[in-house]
This record gives sequence, C-alpha cells and structure tokens, in this order.
Amino acid sequence: MNRTTLSLLAGTAALAAVTGFATLSSPQAATTAGTAAELPVERTSLLCPEPSTSEVAETSYTSFTPVTKNTGNDGKAELKAAAEESDDLSKSKTKGKSKNKGKKKAAKPVLTPKEPGTPVTGDTSGGDAPALVGTAEGKFAPGWTVQETTEIAAGAGRGLQGVNCSAPDTEFWFPGASTAADRTDYVHLTNPDDSAAVVDIELYGKDGALDSTLGEGITVAPHSSDPILLSTLTEEKQEDLTVHVNVRSGRVGAAVQALDDKLGGDWLAASTDPSGSLVLPGIPKDATAVRLVAYTPSDSDADLKVRLASPSGLITPAGNETLHVKGGMTSAVDLGDITRGEAGSLVLTPTDASVPVVAALRVVRGKGADQETAFIPATRPVGTRATVADNSAKGSTLSLTAPTRTATVKVTASAGSEGGEAVSKTFTIKAGTTQNVEAPTPTGLKGTFALTVEHVSGGPVYGARTLAATEDGVPGFTIQTLPDDRGMVAVPEADEDLSVLQK
Repeated sequence: MNRTTLSLLAGTAALAAVTGFATLSSPQAATTAGTAAELPVERTSLLCPEPSTSEVAETSYTSFTPVTKNTGNDGKAELKAAAEESDDLSKSKTKGKSKNKGKKKAAKPVLTPKEPGTPVTGDTSGGDAPALVGTAEGKFAPGWTVQETTEIAAGAGRGLQGVNCSAPDTEFWFPGASTAADRTDYVHLTNPDDSAAVVDIELYGKDGALDSTLGEGITVAPHSSDPILLSTLTEEKQEDLTVHVNVRSGRVGAAVQALDDKLGGDWLAASTDPSGSLVLPGIPKDATAVRLVAYTPSDSDADLKVRLASPSGLITPAGNETLHVKGGMTSAVDLGDITRGEAGSLVLTPTDASVPVVAALRVVRGKGADQETAFIPATRPVGTRATVADNSAKGSTLSLTAPTRTATVKVTASAGSEGGEAVSKTFTIKAGTTQNVEAPTPTGLKGTFALTVEHVSGGPVYGARTLAATEDGVPGFTIQTLPDDRGMVAVPEADEDLSVLQK
C-alpha cells in the first residue's frame, strides 16, 4: 500500500466521521447501499429565447408546476429578463452574429408563480422583448414548465410560434433548419451563468459539413442571448440542414427560429439525442405537407424503416417505405399529406444494424397563400410525467402514441390561470396507434390551463400538443412535444460501512 492510498483512506475515514454518511469508495461498499429512491428535484433552470423582432408580435408566457408529493412547503420560482449586456461585453467576439443588440430593455414580463397546480401568465408586445432566464426551487422545481407563444400578424414567419423554454445544456441537434432563399433561420443562444460560454455551430447539408469558420468559438456573454443568423455562417443555400450546437465551455439554452417568407414559421426545438430508433409524435390530421429531415453523426450509413402510427395501427407509407441516411450527411424526403385526415405519428426504426440518428418533421397546414408551418422533432417518451402549458378549451389538441405496446396514461387538466378546478381522465392507447384524445378541461375554466400526462402502465408513450389559432383566415398553429419532465431523480439509499477502510 503506497503513501497516496494511505492518505486517501485517512481522508475518507475523516469524512465519514464528520458527515455520518456512507462512503461508497469500493464495489463492495456499493453493494451495501439500498435501492435508489425517486425524489423530487430541488432546483430547475429554464431559458426562453427572444420571441420576435416584429413590431406586430404579441407574446404570452405561461408558467406551471404540477403538484408533486414530498416537496415540502418551501420554494420559489422566478422568470426574469437576462441581464443587460455591458458595452464592453457587446464588443467581445461576435462571429456570425446577425446583429449587435447591445443593451436590453427592463425585464418584462416577470412571472412569479404563487402555488404549484395553478398556471401564471404574462404578456408583452412588439419586437423588443428580451430572452428570459428562470429558476425554480423547492416545491416549484419538479416538472416546472414555461411556454412562450407568439402571434405575428404579417411578415416573414407570420402566424403562431411556440416553444417550451428549455434547460441549459452543452449539446444540441437541429435537423430541419435551412439557408434557402425564402428562409431566415436564427440559432438563439442564451447563457444563464456568470461566466462567458464558448460555442461552436456546425452545419451539415446533403453533401456533409458545410465550409465555414464563422461558427467556431462564438462567445456568448454572461446573462445574455445572441441570435445567430445561419446565412451569415455559410454562403451555401441549402433547403435542408442539420445544425449542431456544441458548447466548448459553459452551458447555454438553444433553439432555432425558422421564418419563411410564404409559409409562416415556428420554433424548431432540439431533437432528442442520436438514437437508432426515433418517434416523432402528433402530426396534425389536416397536414397538407410533411417533410422528414434526418442526419446521422456516425461514419456509417443509416437505413431506416419509415412507418406511420395511425388510429388503426402501424402503416408503411407507399413509396416511402425506407429512408437512407448517409454518414455525416443530411437526408430529406417529402411525405405529402401522409396522415390523410387522421391523427398520426412517425416511427423510425433500423432496417438492419442500428445507427444513431436525429430527425425532425416540417409540417404545413392550409393551402395557397394561407399556409403555415410548424416542426416536430424526435423526442423522448413521456416517461413518468410530462406537462405542456398554455392550453385553451378550444384550439388545443393532445396527441398520444404507443409505438410498441398498449399503454395507459392519466391526463390531468390543471386549474385555470384565472379560475377553475383540476380534472383528470384516464386513456388507453393501443399498441402501434396514435390517438387525438379528448383531453379534459378544468371545471369552471377561466383563462388557460396546463395538461399533465402521467404514465400508468404498459409500453412507452410519446405525446405532442398542437395549439391552433386562425387569424384573418390563416391557420396559425404550433406543436410542442411532451418529453419526460425529469422532475424526479434517483437517489441511492446508503448505509455507513466503515469496513471498507480496513481493506
């Protein structure tokens, strides 16, 4: 036994004596621990991107935390504007930025939820609304959800745009972005921390990586948000791109805002992590055009079986039975009006060897000049629980799919933001099907409400919510998926075992 080992054991013994907790410093000690307990998370961070630069934009925010057992009575949540950038920070490295926004206006709106189980709303108008940074602690943390919804009456991206404010992370994949002539796409990067974040943005098209050095080493100042215009990172015009955001240092929130001159626009949320099998839930039954965009970061090609989970079961779309995705390249295919008047979700599985893939759908509703666009990224299953906020009695559609095995879920409509009582309803989703369920609405509803989906039994369930609002005949809509809210964390139960110090 060398001197380093003796010092380590002495320190470990001292730590055990002071804390009274188990020290799992060997495999033998680990076996003395009990099974992991599921406990509520104690802190959650969310970041909302700048909603719009349009002067005719109307933006609403809805904050909601589902009621969770064993959280105690303490806690708070707050959603506020990212701090103003100083003049010095605004002069720092700005490669690829679409504009230097400089200082922001004062924090508006600021949301301060009062109790779990009841939504809180706020709104703002115009093109000066800043990015928001939110923190929830204690009883407000597990499952905290914030929805940002913007209506734009005219101009590029007109229609309804919606996004679930997301947690900061270090890597994001966005298949479905574009630098085509009629598209104006931004990657919004928001840094919630006290130190600067350094980010690389890589673009992958039909022939692989696009030549660009402007996406390397982008500095995002502390407590600030930067919208990066994709067309400033490359001279190539490509209809289908995959954007990879990789954070070298720090962490950021990221989302792509896709604005089309003719087809409206929406937020493109990040795809779930690369996987051999993917589910893209909640294609509207009246979709007039659906485009699938996929990318594999692997050097190997991916061959995917394409199937639609309809209300009656899994269907293979004629002419689009499979999709071949070349290694390191973005592939896309038009699926047309694949749902043909019925609810549907896309299920991608490997035809042979499993190769990790990311994917998203661009969905169009309407015809002629009255068309609007939304996006559906591949997503995680509902898991234990998932929530989506900003629902109304009319205009909200909840879509659930069980791609492999029959499953049962419990859907709860929260109290309304201005009044009403929560209501729950149970649904069974048959294997291989998608159902647009008749979600409950709060009794005596006033205002908006949240929908929480809890997995009860059976196979994995995937979900999405479509929010629709027609303005001047234009069918504005936006789609948000319902991945597990990760409001619970496994905490191993440990027992003190000082015998490990004698080995």
